[in-house]
Amino acid sequence: MSILNVEHLTHGFGDRAIFNDVSFRLLKGEHIGLVGANGEGKSTFMNIVTGKLMPDEGKIEWAKNVRVGYLDQNSTLTKGMTIESVLKSAFAWLFEMEEQMNAICEKLGDTNPKDLDAMMEELGVIQDTLTMHDFYIIDAKVEEVARALGLLDLGLDHDVSDLSGGQRMKVLLAKLLLEKPDILLLDEPTNYLDAEHIAWLKRYLQEYENAFILISHDIPFLNEVINIIYHMENQRLDRYVGDYDKFREVYEVKKSQLEAAYRKQQQEISELKDFVARNKARVATRNMAMSRQKKLDKMDVIELAAERPKPEFNFKVGKTPGRYIFETKDLVIGYEEPLSKPLNISMERGQKIALIGANGIGKTTLLRSILGLTPALNGSVELGENLEIGYFEQEIKEENNHTCIEEIWEEFPSYSQYEVRSALAKCGLTTKHIESLVRVLSGGEQAKVRLCKLINKNTNVLLLDEPTNHLDVDAKDELKRALKEYKGSVLLICHEPEFYQDIVSEVWDCSKWTTKIL
Repeated sequence: MSILNVEHLTHGFGDRAIFNDVSFRLLKGEHIGLVGANGEGKSTFMNIVTGKLMPDEGKIEWAKNVRVGYLDQNSTLTKGMTIESVLKSAFAWLFEMEEQMNAICEKLGDTNPKDLDAMMEELGVIQDTLTMHDFYIIDAKVEEVARALGLLDLGLDHDVSDLSGGQRMKVLLAKLLLEKPDILLLDEPTNYLDAEHIAWLKRYLQEYENAFILISHDIPFLNEVINIIYHMENQRLDRYVGDYDKFREVYEVKKSQLEAAYRKQQQEISELKDFVARNKARVATRNMAMSRQKKLDKMDVIELAAERPKPEFNFKVGKTPGRYIFETKDLVIGYEEPLSKPLNISMERGQKIALIGANGIGKTTLLRSILGLTPALNGSVELGENLEIGYFEQEIKEENNHTCIEEIWEEFPSYSQYEVRSALAKCGLTTKHIESLVRVLSGGEQAKVRLCKLINKNTNVLLLDEPTNHLDVDAKDELKRALKEYKGSVLLICHEPEFYQDIVSEVWDCSKWTTKIL
């Protein structure tokens, strides 16, 4: 049975087309991976099917009484709300039903016998619904899911505006799971999550009986949980049965076959045109030339889609720094409360180190404390000599009203417009992206703009906080290559072992020095 039908969907932003006559269906029990390069429209598609965005053309039809749960990569949490209040908001519709039930109960005494049966029947339906959806054990369910995702340790009365990116993702995910929707729509759920909770989510989705649609660039994760791939490319949406690896295999074969057919047809077109040009003026061969011209006119010409620009990340290396990049003396990091024991750690020139550990234990805070952006609670950090630091932040919270060109020009005012455009193009951005406002780009495209700033300045040490979040497969592979070849030092926060294990020579497990209970 079809749960969701999308027919003849066409949509774009300004003169930039995203979909052209796209159709899609979601069947019961399908675990779908929605894949494609950054900016192809995956998040836009989710916004359209959930009704957050109206398409230019097309029909979106859900089966009756289907409850949809959507984990949006751009979801925000309101300051002043606690973790518990956010999680309990998953049951808002049940609290409304309880109010209806109480209102009916109050009216029962004054109801005439004729309407009593109908009211009692409605009361029974509401009570059955409340029981079926665990209304009477809400506190226990909230605690169970909060424990599974490591939120109990933070305290359910914790203000959500103080949470790290990973902790926020866990709260949103916990709320979604408590809602027990019929269909899950998940937009990059593994971004910011630590390894332990990625493993937990993987087990959850493997055992999930209903259908879901998952956007992710985490290929090992995708392969473990999905059985259908929908590939988004060049305004099309194509269906493949199997996991991501099977899709790539079939996709490459189809691509090779199309390219071979294109070359063969182009050869035939060239020969027909040549014959027509040589023979249309001669009386003896004019009919043959006309016949070939008709064949040319009727030919269904094969067109190859334009290749997306592949990013090139080449970091510029600055002057040689001193022996030590930084040393800490009894450094205690944190905000109101300490996040670490006194730390005596150091990093030497040429080292490449990955920082790993659960969300919220202070990995980002350590980077910010080293840079002096977050004051230490105790102790000190001593930076080495001749440092040229490049810092990639996990997320930028302030609203950005610049175009991509303005964003780079502000950082590099001496660049000509050609140099700015060339720098952005090398990061895999097309002309349409380059002229767009940064805030309307996808998460992956925004990350490429920020990487563009980083690779165009001289650095001898890179501090990178989750740089792979949102990046598509090609960009991730290219960033990995560039960091392996980089001659400077690297301190990298990352939750993807398959990304960092070939780059770094050391892994620091931050859970060994945190003060938080894990």
